[in-house]
Amino acid sequence: MRLNPQLWIGATLTAVFLLAALVSFAWTPHDVTALNIADRLKPMGPTYLLGTDHFGRDILSMLMVGARTSIAVALVAVGIGIGLGVPLGLLAAANRGSLLDEIVMRGNDLIFAFPSLVIAILITAVFGPSAVNAILAIGIFNIPVFARVARGGALSLWTLDYILAARVAGKGRLRISLEHILPNITNLLIVQGTIQFSLGILAEAGLSYVGLGAQPPTPSWGRMLAEAQTMIYTNPALAILPGLAIVAMVLGLNLMGDGLRDLLDPRVRRARA
Repeated sequence: MRLNPQLWIGATLTAVFLLAALVSFAWTPHDVTALNIADRLKPMGPTYLLGTDHFGRDILSMLMVGARTSIAVALVAVGIGIGLGVPLGLLAAANRGSLLDEIVMRGNDLIFAFPSLVIAILITAVFGPSAVNAILAIGIFNIPVFARVARGGALSLWTLDYILAARVAGKGRLRISLEHILPNITNLLIVQGTIQFSLGILAEAGLSYVGLGAQPPTPSWGRMLAEAQTMIYTNPALAILPGLAIVAMVLGLNLMGDGLRDLLDPRVRRARA
């Protein structure tokens, strides 16, 4: 780990935003729901460290709460993908070539045919725009991703000698999947989870930008960008700051994912030795 600087850089960037999100539950410099027109478009200063927007809201406070919104949406969406996709992938791998395997994989292909934005539009048309519906849209799209990763990793293990020995010992497919297959593909799932977490941050920002994510008065990085686009020339900081937050968060998660892959995958370590 000492020889893997990208892991430390990624973990540090991610930790900064996680800490800001956690702190925002208890404290923010200013109330993000309070409108103070008299202080609108204030520059950076001691009272407002990053200035204010066109409604007089503190940008730093909105970025902190926006981090909480984005992280919560992405985290729950990844949890949905892992909770449903991994069992489906293990089930398909344990029954390779069967009708069940075909149903699972063709169902994954069907979901892949619809991007998360299209799924969000369909869900929003029925239930209305909200953070919960954004979570459902991103989570549904994550299911086939984790199903494919779990199935691919499991298939490479089912032909190994220790799995054959477990089958000879009388263990069933379900028990083998849980006791032998799942622990040995955990590294793949951790790395993929980190990548999907970063993609979830981007997806949440995109959905909020078009009005399908978290709704006012809850701050969101994507909606901050949408509200700032009409003042990009008069006050560019309103768009630059949430944009930088999204870039830094996604960059940190991607660097951490690459670092974890190098750390957890022995084949990568041997190749770089």
